[in-house]
Amino acid sequence: MSQQTVPAGAESYVLDASAILAWLHGETGSEIVESSLGSSVICSVNWAEVLQKIIARGTREPEEVGEDLQYVGLAVVPFSAADAERAARLWSTSRSAGLSLGDRACLSLAMRLELPALTADRRWATLDLAAEVRLIR
Repeated sequence: MSQQTVPAGAESYVLDASAILAWLHGETGSEIVESSLGSSVICSVNWAEVLQKIIARGTREPEEVGEDLQYVGLAVVPFSAADAERAARLWSTSRSAGLSLGDRACLSLAMRLELPALTADRRWATLDLAAEVRLIR
């Protein structure tokens, strides 16, 4: 597995909720996320996470965020039964780092699509996973 900070460019990734939230809030690494939005995907589980955070923050309507991301070309990919099985199996190798179901859903989709996972969560880089992990910061 490779862990590295991603150089700016238009690569394709499976985006973690943390990456989308960093972009939405203009945090460090948001330029990396922005450059990849039109060619990347997000798992429906992680999309729910993003929308939950938007609702909790109360600054924007979830539909507005969805329209913005749809406009730039980000695709939401359904979480499949096979993804669920992979995510469950990842629990044993990732529990030491405390990866959530959402984290494992993102990694599972990255494995299925054979794309790197893009995240702001540095804990992912501490694990030996069958998915490539790239950090935005």
